[in-house]
Amino acid sequence: MPGRMFCSNKETDAQMHTLEAVMAALIMIGVIVFAVEATSLTPLTSSTANAHIEAQLQTMGQDMLNVLSYAPYGHDSALKNDIKNWDGREYVWNGTAYQSRDSDSIPLANSSLGDMLLFIAIPRGIAHNVHFTWIDTNGITMGRPYIYNGDPSDNAVIISKKVVLSDNEVGNSSSFVTNTGIPDADIGSGFYNIVNVKMTLWRM
Repeated sequence: MPGRMFCSNKETDAQMHTLEAVMAALIMIGVIVFAVEATSLTPLTSSTANAHIEAQLQTMGQDMLNVLSYAPYGHDSALKNDIKNWDGREYVWNGTAYQSRDSDSIPLANSSLGDMLLFIAIPRGIAHNVHFTWIDTNGITMGRPYIYNGDPSDNAVIISKKVVLSDNEVGNSSSFVTNTGIPDADIGSGFYNIVNVKMTLWRM
């Protein structure tokens, strides 16, 4: 009987932690939406307006990556899951959805980053590119585009966030490296690699 009570309390605590994490994520998303709605990205004058817009884009992009990087205890962040679920394809915006550059029949699925951009950037006319970069086994920086939306303007801003991957998180490493090109940087340890998520934002 005492064993059952302990299990019940443990499950209740886990449910409470999960609920708190979900509420925290919703609050953070709400803050981003409120901040975006409260500030105008309409050009005002020339150079001053451009600097103002760049600052807003920088803040917006940083907030998006911060929200996606949040992870409740015992869970992976949404940004890390996007990298783990990536099939190595480049996705482009076709006016209504993100589709694989190689095939229009393959949409971008299970992507929190894609959903965030669709919810915040697209309705406000904010163009965006996302690249994943990493260090290969020879110590050279390599990378591939994840989302492509065109060539950035001179007033584009770049925001980045590093994501650490372990062997356990990657799972089948041979399949992962075949799909993404991201290798195991240290075969002799549980560390896999560090992926730098680089987001470029600019006004269309």
